[in-house]
Amino acid sequence: MDHRFTRRDVLRAGAASAVVLSPLARAQSGWPNKPVIMVVPFPAGGGTDAFARPLSAQFSRQTGKQLIIENKGGAGGTVGASVASRYAPDGYGLFMGAVHHTIAPSMYPKLDYDLEKDFAPLLLLASVPQVLVVNPRRVDARDFKSFLELMRKNPGRYNYGSAGSGTSHHLAGELFKQQTKTFITHIPYRGAGPALQDLISGNVDMMFDGLGSSSAHIKGGRIRALMVAGPKRNPAFPDVPCAAEVGLPDYNVTTWYGLWTPKGTPADIQAHIVDEMRKAVNTEELKAIWANNGADFPTMTQQQYGAFVSAEIKRWSAVVKASGAKLD
Repeated sequence: MDHRFTRRDVLRAGAASAVVLSPLARAQSGWPNKPVIMVVPFPAGGGTDAFARPLSAQFSRQTGKQLIIENKGGAGGTVGASVASRYAPDGYGLFMGAVHHTIAPSMYPKLDYDLEKDFAPLLLLASVPQVLVVNPRRVDARDFKSFLELMRKNPGRYNYGSAGSGTSHHLAGELFKQQTKTFITHIPYRGAGPALQDLISGNVDMMFDGLGSSSAHIKGGRIRALMVAGPKRNPAFPDVPCAAEVGLPDYNVTTWYGLWTPKGTPADIQAHIVDEMRKAVNTEELKAIWANNGADFPTMTQQQYGAFVSAEIKRWSAVVKASGAKLD
């Protein structure tokens, strides 16, 4: 019998061994086979958290593996994005970002990550309109008309909190000032959660916040909603007028939340992640939570989501330039 091996035989044997022994190959066939970490780049209590926590619980139930949330706030969400960009591309380190991360490239000139080059886009999870909310003890206005009169009579007297410089909360305020010819002082925080708590406690006057984090406090009477951004009312708050109704037809600011994984994560693992996340958000429990928070249910494919992110980066670059918004 001829026991000689050709170069092709050796290469075949090596490739077969690599498939058997490679940890990455084992991970591909059984994802998830251990807990998954998801970076939420804002402190607890903000809009991202309002969607991340229920998603984490549902994912853990359906897969039998924990989806662990790590809150990494700071610098308009860019600190958490930087941390997530350095995770291994194996499907066990995810990043739940938001519209803020498509604004950041125009506001932060020296980011140590690139949203499009260092991450692979997975899924658009939820989209909610911004809402103008005020502390009723500090702002004596029960409707938008009286609010606007108050702002115009007292330029510079009132302030608004945001999730940080360069976030959609900040840009929503700048656009509002531009379109209403008013002046309100911007107070940046390390996330929407701390800003919202200061609004409730009366340390700031107002916020342009996503409905996801504000909805429970509006319903509880702790803050008052005066306007929902966009061309139509939100079904969760049918009594709150939309921007078009109060004379601001071009005031359309939406907060959306999406999921990324580090670039280089194998395509089959990306597909597993997308499938599990879609399964989670399509449960009746999460649908009810999303609807109660005033959210829409996006139906983009993974490829469409990537194109959407690219378009948002371009759109917000133009908004930042036109508004003159700067880091505080």
